[in-house]
Amino acid sequence: MAEAQKAHQTAHTVRLEPVGVEFEVEHGETVLNAAFRQGIALPHGCKEGQCSACKCVLLDGEVDMLKYSTFALNDMEKESGHILLCRSIAYSDVEVELLNYDEEVLAKAIAVKTFKGRISAKENLTHDIRGIEIELNSPMKFWAGQYVDITVTTEKGETITRSFSMANTPHETQKLSFIIKKYPEGKFSGELDSGGIRVGAEVSVVGPYGTCFRRENREGALVLVGAGSGMSPVWSILNDHVMSGETRPVYFFYGARTPDDLFHLDKIADLVSRYPDVTFIPVLSHAEEGAWDGERGFVHQNVDAILKRLGIDGEGDVYACGPPPMIDALQPVLFMNGFEMERIFFDKFTTSSGGGTSGH
Repeated sequence: MAEAQKAHQTAHTVRLEPVGVEFEVEHGETVLNAAFRQGIALPHGCKEGQCSACKCVLLDGEVDMLKYSTFALNDMEKESGHILLCRSIAYSDVEVELLNYDEEVLAKAIAVKTFKGRISAKENLTHDIRGIEIELNSPMKFWAGQYVDITVTTEKGETITRSFSMANTPHETQKLSFIIKKYPEGKFSGELDSGGIRVGAEVSVVGPYGTCFRRENREGALVLVGAGSGMSPVWSILNDHVMSGETRPVYFFYGARTPDDLFHLDKIADLVSRYPDVTFIPVLSHAEEGAWDGERGFVHQNVDAILKRLGIDGEGDVYACGPPPMIDALQPVLFMNGFEMERIFFDKFTTSSGGGTSGH
């Protein structure tokens, strides 16, 4: 018994196939977190066992899995040896087969670290979208489109952790900006509005995470699709792209309900005037008659119609960031328009396990 217990408390080796990468995982640490810590970027999404992005096959060894959703891993998959890396604790050396991996992601991995900082600014962008800035004590390297986990303690002493995507470009390494949507049950955004989280509050920032980051030196159009706080990573990707000097047509779709839900319009107009390759296409689903002469309906419908009109036929890259219904509706549209999986990058904002939203 003592020997078995000791085996459970030692570090183990994880081997990833077919890429042949090996790394150590500590006692009690998930395989995904061990990879992050050592700068190995494995496929991931929610990091909470809800989205299935990190699903792979256990070829050899023993793991135990923390609580997860059967939507991410059903019983049949579990019985056939599938596991979720974000929930897996190794109890021996293990070998796993990656089902979804990207050579570029592995090559551009940045080790996840913890940074200290403070909230330095806050603004109301619309009635339910907030902007905040965080100044870090030391610089953080990340790619445009990635996100971090932010932990803050409220005035009443409650500690909250949420995931948010950077809206700034990677050129700004110590002042991070975020676009956050307020939800009725959202703790972070609610405390931000009520004064429970104040400007000056100290924060802990862990990251970077996320594989929906801008790929460089690609051919074809760049299609950006955002809704709500999905503007945050899309804004970072857009600005990083134009700063890179790459020339390719950019179609930037943003879905909202009414004209009052649009923001950054002056900044977008300025950017479009300086970069004629960029076309901004706001789409409103609930605009009153006569109050709006732009595109109407749901954003995925307009993406479909405009891609067909342009005849792009899969020649390009798509970055889509926003709530699950938007992403779910967009996927078949993109496939029908000829886009291969390796040209589509999603950031689906899942609900966190504490009420509220992870909102990255």
